[in-house]
Amino acid sequence: MSFDVAGDVYGRFMGRYSEPLAVPFAAFAGVAAGQRVLDVGCGPGGLTAHLGSITEPRLVAAVDPSPPFVAAAAARCPGSKVQLGTAESLPYPDASFDVALAELVVHFMKDPVVGLREMARVTKPHGIVAACVWDGPTGALGPFWDAVHEIDPETEDEAALAGARRGHLAELFDAAGLRAIESEPLTVDVVHPSFDEWWEPYTLGVGPAGDYVARLDHDGRRRLEETARARLQVGPFTVSATAWAARGMRTPSP
Repeated sequence: MSFDVAGDVYGRFMGRYSEPLAVPFAAFAGVAAGQRVLDVGCGPGGLTAHLGSITEPRLVAAVDPSPPFVAAAAARCPGSKVQLGTAESLPYPDASFDVALAELVVHFMKDPVVGLREMARVTKPHGIVAACVWDGPTGALGPFWDAVHEIDPETEDEAALAGARRGHLAELFDAAGLRAIESEPLTVDVVHPSFDEWWEPYTLGVGPAGDYVARLDHDGRRRLEETARARLQVGPFTVSATAWAARGMRTPSP
């Protein structure tokens, strides 16, 4: 799957959902003024910018494996330190942050338990690790995959990715050694003014959905577009996107 795209392309595809989600997610994680905070898998910086508005930008660090995303986040979030890196090998000393967050990232980690364990490592004792992942059936991409399944019910969607089903994100937190784990759904409502505004970003080749569209021939793409249009109508319409969120505490080493 591809996330090697420009930051504005990702923003058109997913930022329209992830940026509204950043607000309840940061609140769920308990981010407060004066805290030192890490954004893991920051993308082009939507959550990073919101975290800087809660605490100070200089207290926010962010990391992502995509050079275009790092460049976009650094430009958007002056004062925050944004750098290349992966969740499974974070470039920070132990106990560096009060809170470490990963928005819509765990399901794309090469090893989610290792990534969450790394987030715990760089968090101070009694600090908070938090993550959220779109729910498989009712997440932001639900309407797209519903249209795909109407044509081809056997197509594999994103529902089987790590954390995308009820309770699985909390299980991953437990496996990573976090304690006092809490989990709840977070929902954002995004209004799309037209079908074309909703559909066009799916043609940009971002993530599994973009990869799926890119593999279709002209007729297949047209059929999918027409199927989705029939389901969603002309617009405006609202997509209610639900994510599973989990938070846990790093316990002090014995």
